[in-house]
Amino acid sequence: MRYHALACDYDGTIAWDSVVSERTIEALVDVKKSGRKLILVTGRELDDLLKVFPHLEIFDRVVAENGALLYRPGTREERVLAERPPEDFIRELIHRGAERVSVGRVIVATWRPHETTAVEVIRDCGLELQVIFNKGAVMILPSGVNKATGLSAALDELELSAHNVVGIGDAENDHAFLSVCECSVAVQNSLDTLKQRVDWVTSGGHGDGAVELTQALIATDLEHLADRLHHKLILGKRPDGSEVWIRPYGSNVLIAGSSGGGKSTLATGFLERLEEQKYQYLIIDPEGDYATFPHTVVLGDDERPPSVSEVLDVLEKPEENAGVNLIGVAMEERPKFLDALLPRIHEKRAKTGRPHWIVIDESHHVLPSSWKPAALTVSQRMFGLMLVTLEPDRVSPALLSTTDVVIAIGKDPAATLKIFCEAVGQQPPAQVPATLNPGEAVIWFRDSAEPPFVFQSTLPRAARRRHRRKYAEGELAPDLCFYFHGPEGKLNLKAQNLAIFLQIADGLDDETWLFHLQNGDVSRWFRNVIKDPELAVEAELMERGDVSAKESRKHIRAEIEERYILAA
Repeated sequence: MRYHALACDYDGTIAWDSVVSERTIEALVDVKKSGRKLILVTGRELDDLLKVFPHLEIFDRVVAENGALLYRPGTREERVLAERPPEDFIRELIHRGAERVSVGRVIVATWRPHETTAVEVIRDCGLELQVIFNKGAVMILPSGVNKATGLSAALDELELSAHNVVGIGDAENDHAFLSVCECSVAVQNSLDTLKQRVDWVTSGGHGDGAVELTQALIATDLEHLADRLHHKLILGKRPDGSEVWIRPYGSNVLIAGSSGGGKSTLATGFLERLEEQKYQYLIIDPEGDYATFPHTVVLGDDERPPSVSEVLDVLEKPEENAGVNLIGVAMEERPKFLDALLPRIHEKRAKTGRPHWIVIDESHHVLPSSWKPAALTVSQRMFGLMLVTLEPDRVSPALLSTTDVVIAIGKDPAATLKIFCEAVGQQPPAQVPATLNPGEAVIWFRDSAEPPFVFQSTLPRAARRRHRRKYAEGELAPDLCFYFHGPEGKLNLKAQNLAIFLQIADGLDDETWLFHLQNGDVSRWFRNVIKDPELAVEAELMERGDVSAKESRKHIRAEIEERYILAA
């Protein structure tokens, strides 16, 4: 199950004229019966909400006052998440003519057209407050407090990630919390600005739209929306600069190939994308290669093996990632450790959807082809799994058979794909690129009609910093330098790096510059030596277009400085 919680707005979403229909209530109860959590996210004050909606107990948490108050219906406990604006502010707001002013635990609210008065009072009182709109309502809250921060507090208490939440709303103040949900939905009666930014707009309005969502959620876990979601994990880029990516949910990936081909570089870059987007991951690390990986709680070392219980303890918090260092576990005991850990991870995923990804390095060490329990422990329902190995035929076939994406790295990608196919009993693809340049890999989407193709993997942050310094200011080998020789071969100006390339380009005569540009020399150097397909595409635009020497120099300089010189 991907979505473990439904977060919904009240007015205009599940309620019409403050009333929630019995049909909508029954639909929400059905969501709860499916094992999911319900979170109400509203701008209303709690006391007012309790008066108009006597069924708050169906919700696991209520985020009220537009994110400033958290309420636990089961125990009737309240948790104030911010400080109320001072009394002097409230008195001055009323004094200046604001009408229908209401004050909650934190929120101060009025109605249009008094938003200007509110802004003026905030300014004159020198307060750090913000004004938030909800159709006709004008809400004043401490800066930084909104429905997204309130939802985050609720999810922390429920030990859930926003990546396992679908949210539904209708108005301006819903933008904030819908933007952090993995899937965002608007009812048909929503503001157009909200409809334009969500993943799905229901055909029904108000409660009917909410019912439409709940039925689809229970029936299919919203699988029909998978291709609409804006979340994606970038693996690298094709030679033409287009992105190569996978969905963050439902895919299994194998990275295989010869030693030194770049498997760890690709896996490290992938882990960085997970961390940047706050997907929780678990690294199984047989050789201790990730012992110092940032943003990861590393468990175990060469003297003390990790335990299953401490791995689960770390993963209790959605914002924590775990690295399991198995270097202190005897080689023959490592499969047994995975045999004990993976069922517990299955249980945790069933309850929370986390960890979102499991990356198993040197997977042939911990899940070998002879591993007997694999077929039972690692079922076809396993997802979010990345295996990294030298030899795929040494990995459990039950595990390999769940692979959706195969990435071959090293000297002979065709041989790697053939070995994989023999291990899973599949005919290998007919067209596989034969050779790879450094940093390149072949990727094969097994369920796609497209044949395997080459892409440039995204470098990890540390490697990118080295890459920028090397090409911006380092000194390339003579055979990798760019040589300006001109149309008649009278020059021999050598650029050992990008900085010198720009210096020489600035001093060249227009004829020499345009000769190399229009001959494709510049884009080829950027693509084949600098290994920057995006920069190469920018140069190709200058080569093909009717662009002057001055304009093309200026454009290419700007692109280089943005990527390298200024970043170095």
